[in-house]
Amino acid sequence: MRKEMLKVASLAMLTALGGLAHADAGADARTARYLAATCANCHGTEGTAQGANPSLAGRPKTYIVEQMQAFRDGKRPATIMHQLSKGYTDQQVELIADYFSRQTPAR
Repeated sequence: MRKEMLKVASLAMLTALGGLAHADAGADARTARYLAATCANCHGTEGTAQGANPSLAGRPKTYIVEQMQAFRDGKRPATIMHQLSKGYTDQQVELIADYFSRQTPAR
């Protein structure tokens, strides 16, 4: 039941944010920040996780894109990421990956 509630809430948020990816290039930074905010519950504010989940801050953009594609395609096992990753377009994944790659990792 909890997983289904998380899935529904996540998909609703992604649907609401989905139209943002079509904004002009000047809005890409804002859009990326909005999209990346959906990752904060598990991966921490600005991509610096506090628990067992991996931090995303400072990871290479290509790594993040590859991992999201692996989750989406079922090539990487996950508890929820395989579901969440299907809610993002390729353009949104690129924006999120670029955003996190530009964050400073915690020391």
